[in-house]
Amino acid sequence: MERIRYLVVEGPIGAGKTTLARKLGARLAADLLLEQPGENPFLERFYRDMTRYALPTQLFFLFQRAKQLEPLAQPDMFARSVVADFLLDKDPLFARITLSADEFALYRQIYESLRLRAPVPDLVVYLQASADVLIERVRRRGIGYERAIDEDYLALLAEGYTRFFHQYSAAPVLIVNSENLNFVERDPDFELLIERMRTMKSRREYFNLG
Repeated sequence: MERIRYLVVEGPIGAGKTTLARKLGARLAADLLLEQPGENPFLERFYRDMTRYALPTQLFFLFQRAKQLEPLAQPDMFARSVVADFLLDKDPLFARITLSADEFALYRQIYESLRLRAPVPDLVVYLQASADVLIERVRRRGIGYERAIDEDYLALLAEGYTRFFHQYSAAPVLIVNSENLNFVERDPDFELLIERMRTMKSRREYFNLG
């Protein structure tokens, strides 16, 4: 695990990426770099009216993520390991779902001007789950601004993540089927994941309890 200095946990809303990132950060004694959705002033309005608020919501998150990643460009960027719960490269998949053609063209120009500042992770752990599982988890955790999330939107996100990571090759990826795993309440599940990360031999591997 010493070779993993910059670890990213990714997955759609409800996959459990932030919870797992926190647990991995504690295990690795790493600094955490976490999304801050509560700081986005457009997010709650976006879930109520996606067409109207998609662009400001998307741009706020893009600038927020780029700013969070800026310190990693410094020479001493990895004095300690870093665990993040977002990958800047995946940002456009949200934009493709929610923005009009003209809005996406504008977004893409801004994104391209920012993306080169983001370092490449040593490993990405991608948490996969079906749309039905994501919907159930989101409803169960009951975060206020998530109550208005459309189920069709969650299904599109799950599909978008699948397509994105099918093509993604910039960093090694461990694809984890999280439907039958509980990294928070079942320590053996977490230890199995650590072992799979430790013993990866190729740039793309799968972890599924079946």
